[in-house]
Formats: sequence, structure tokens, C-alpha cells
Amino acid sequence: MPRSDGIIVEPVPSTPYLPAAPSADLPAWLSALGLPAGVSALNATPASATAMSAGIAAASTLDAIAELVAACGLCALHKTARHSVPGAGDPRAELVCVGEAPGANEDEQGLPFVGEAGQLLTKILGAIQLTRESVYMCNVLKHRPPANRDPLPDEVTACQPFLRRQLEIVQPRVILALGRFAAQTLLGTSLSLGKLRGQVHLYRGIPVIVTYHPAALLRNEAWKRPTWDDVKLARRILDAARAHDSARDGTSDLPARDR
Repeated sequence: MPRSDGIIVEPVPSTPYLPAAPSADLPAWLSALGLPAGVSALNATPASATAMSAGIAAASTLDAIAELVAACGLCALHKTARHSVPGAGDPRAELVCVGEAPGANEDEQGLPFVGEAGQLLTKILGAIQLTRESVYMCNVLKHRPPANRDPLPDEVTACQPFLRRQLEIVQPRVILALGRFAAQTLLGTSLSLGKLRGQVHLYRGIPVIVTYHPAALLRNEAWKRPTWDDVKLARRILDAARAHDSARDGTSDLPARDR
């Protein structure tokens, strides 16, 4: 549902190409936290995006991805958007926030989460001792849909390889999926946000925590408390990942990092 400030609030995705996601088999360090396991997704790139994915795979930096996003014409969104919005933040961030699509403020500035919802997200991150500059923020879609309508399947297909490569480059310890659309796209599932919350999911081996989009919190303050529970869980997993990484003796369940 579009808001007056241009933020998309939890649109219902239509992604028929996504495979059914199996149950997550959590690594030992994560299982030790005693958290319920959710779904696991390899998130294979749709066949129709294979050609573009070959170019994306060769990109070794987020700046290179941004250039490819700006030049992308695989769907019609670039024709109506003012700016591409690839993402922003620390290229070696330990936590990545993934939203749904840019809104009017993001389209104007070419940056993610810069409107009222973005300001709220910055405060939420600060409450778990993370700054906006220390994380990486991006959306599934890299251009704003006209009039903030729901994303179309071909738009998700075109943008998904960019998101996948961004996550490969950043190699975060935790992904925070903001809203139903982002969660369902990352995890390849049609489960509702309510059923995805409160569990630890895996995206290509990276823990994923699902919570409400900050724009939804502006609409319904009752969702702030469960969101706080979710982000505290994300912080708990981040701390556990750091501890595991420090204690390992040359082998790890975590994705390799260059720290």
C-alpha cells in the first residue's frame, strides 16, 4: 500500500518463479542459541535474468553494481524513475537491511531509506548500537515503481541478481528483512510475515531475521514492540556470530569474510 511520503508498505509480491524453500538446517553455533529454525533459500536466479547475471557476477565492488543498476533496462522501471537506488552503507557491513522498493524520497535522492521511515529505521538501529553508516541498506527493487504500485514479477526478476551479488560482496553476518515482500523474495516462500517472524531463516547460509517495514510502524504503533523483539534477536545473532568467528580455529560455519 503506498503512503503519502512515497514509501511502499508491504506490497503483496507475485513471484511464481521462486522455488519452495526447505526448512533451515542451522549451523551448530546458531543452533546453540536455541532459536526456532525457519526456511532456507538458495535463491537461484531466474533463467530469464541469466544473461544480465553474467555481467553482474563480474562486478567486484558495490560501486560497480551501482553502475550496472543505473544502466539496467531489463524492465520498464528505469523509464519512469528519476534516479536508480542501488543501496548505501558500509561495503563490509556485518548487518544488511533489505527493504522492498524505493519511494518518492529515495527516488529523489538516489539513496535508500531517507524518508520518514528511513529516519525511524536509523533510530531502531541505534537502539541496538548500530549506526546507519555501519550497516548496508538496499531494496529488492532498484528503481521506484510508478505511483508506488506493487512490484511486478518481471521487475523482481530483473533486480534479484543485483541483490544477490550485493550480498555476495558484502558478506554480512545477518540480514534484516524489512516487510513481507523483502522476506518472501529473499527466502523464496509465500508464508506470511506473521509466520516468518520469530524464527531464524537462512539465505545462502546467512541468518535472516524478518520484521515489519519501518513504514508499517508509522501506520501502526502496535507493531513497534514486536519489531523491537525482532531487532534484538538480530543483534543477538550478530553477537553470537562475532563470538563464533573469534573462537574458530580455521574452520567455520559462517560465510568467509575478509576481516
